[in-house]
Amino acid sequence: MNIRSKLLLLAGVSLAACTEMPVAATAPNGSPFIAELPEGVRAIAAPNQNLDRVVFLEEDNCYWYEHAGPVETTLLPLRTARGNAICAEAPAATPATT
Repeated sequence: MNIRSKLLLLAGVSLAACTEMPVAATAPNGSPFIAELPEGVRAIAAPNQNLDRVVFLEEDNCYWYEHAGPVETTLLPLRTARGNAICAEAPAATPATT
């Protein structure tokens, strides 16, 4: 029974990365970084990622964070504890009208 409970919890957390999440607006000062990261994203993000410097890229519908490494500063995909990228659902395609 204990294993079954853990599997259900694991399945729920895995599916949380696939759910539609609200896309936060950028900071009012014109910075590309999100002023306030949605709580759902904050809850599933793995530790040791800079959650204060996150952007949402519409090209891939994913969240990226600024990583300051020893050589350069770059954007890396924001990931869950299991290593999955945190992305919003792509908008549904609208049917073409003729």
